Amino acid sequence: MKLAGLQATRYFAKPEAHRLGLLIFGADAMRVALKRQEVIAALIGPAGEAEMRMTRIPAASLRKEPSALLDAVKAVGFFPGPRVAFVEDATDAMAPIIASAVKEWKDGDAQIIVTGGSLTAKSALRKVFEGHNNAYAAGIYDDPPSRDELEDVLKKAGLKSISPQAMNDLMALGRALDPGDFRQTVEKISLYKYNDPSLLAPEDVVACAPATVDADVDDVLNIVAEGRVGELGPMMRRIEGQGVAPVTIAIQALRHFRALHAAASDPGGPAQGIARARPPIFGPRRDKMLRQASSWGMFKLETALKELINADLILRSSSRAPTMAVIERALMRLTVVASR
Repeated sequence: MKLAGLQATRYFAKPEAHRLGLLIFGADAMRVALKRQEVIAALIGPAGEAEMRMTRIPAASLRKEPSALLDAVKAVGFFPGPRVAFVEDATDAMAPIIASAVKEWKDGDAQIIVTGGSLTAKSALRKVFEGHNNAYAAGIYDDPPSRDELEDVLKKAGLKSISPQAMNDLMALGRALDPGDFRQTVEKISLYKYNDPSLLAPEDVVACAPATVDADVDDVLNIVAEGRVGELGPMMRRIEGQGVAPVTIAIQALRHFRALHAAASDPGGPAQGIARARPPIFGPRRDKMLRQASSWGMFKLETALKELINADLILRSSSRAPTMAVIERALMRLTVVASR
């Protein structure tokens, strides 16, 4: 069965002990790892790993010894309590091995927790869990965390006395940072406020926040394609601070807008064009690009491609023009076009 959205968030925090197992997959290994840690901790408790009630099986080990998973599922531990057989970084090649263990699973056996990378809708590994009435499969995408998820992280760190302004800053920080970096920042703030009964203020957040917040070129391209003019300048400063080369931005921008153009010019419509994209586009990114292609239209996208190609040619020429300014000017023009 599939888990998604709020249902998945609630299940990760309070998983059901009688379930056969859970598959957690996604492109961001850190996000997947954090969810896996949360689920396993909730299943076996803080002492579970020390009491050897969790068996960790790396993908490479499972390939060499296919019986390892079933042995871990059926093993009886010395300490009482629920047990977990955890398969790390599984791929579709291991689907038959995992399916065999799933078939042999009975009440009282260790729960099977599997993590994987990007898995398509036709993934054999996903079908093992999605097709079973006592197992779940949950995809972890790069969506910004919800307010409930962010508040849960703050609560676990012991941060309760927070001013409204500081809470807004923390929410913005939680959406800008990777989940692991955000948790580390929250822990830093918690230590900073140790034995300090006063309200957490915006100044405290600023004092503990990273000097630079990582940004991705995809974030820039979504801002451009969606016409969010006011956000482009600050995002470009962050990208520049990370040392991303202007040519890299130009290459990725051309790739993004070519994909939008192919979708918008498809005879069957943007949805069919996105479905034909190679490599495949799926999840929330697919929905976002579909909206962008529909909003721009084929002819406006042709203009956008000309603008980007001209900028790319200048970047690769012997021109003395400041390279970051060249690509930023081109992106700003496109952002203004998208906002109209």
